Amino acid sequence: MRVQVRKKRKKNVPWVNYIVVLSTVLVYVFSIADATPGIATFYTSYTPSACYGVKCNGAPNAVPHPCTGKSVTVKIVDHCPGGCPSTLDLSREAFAQIANPVAGIINIDYFP
Repeated sequence: MRVQVRKKRKKNVPWVNYIVVLSTVLVYVFSIADATPGIATFYTSYTPSACYGVKCNGAPNAVPHPCTGKSVTVKIVDHCPGGCPSTLDLSREAFAQIANPVAGIINIDYFP
């Protein structure tokens, strides 16, 4: 006696793919919308405290394409003394992860 086994066919549900793609795009858009723009440079010694995500978005000087496209989580040490809002001094290692250190200073977005 020969038994024939039928495989169940997967139902093609294209709207599920659209929902997944749309959800991914919305999460990305809203994560960028919560970022605070600023500038960053680097220094060599620090004491860590609060954490922020930092991403490079260009350079205010003539260095072409300084950003690596990566982001980094850093710990904030303290506030900049006197009139420099939205400025972060990163460790050299953190700066190098998101941008070419040759740039010296970069435009950033940072978020908690």
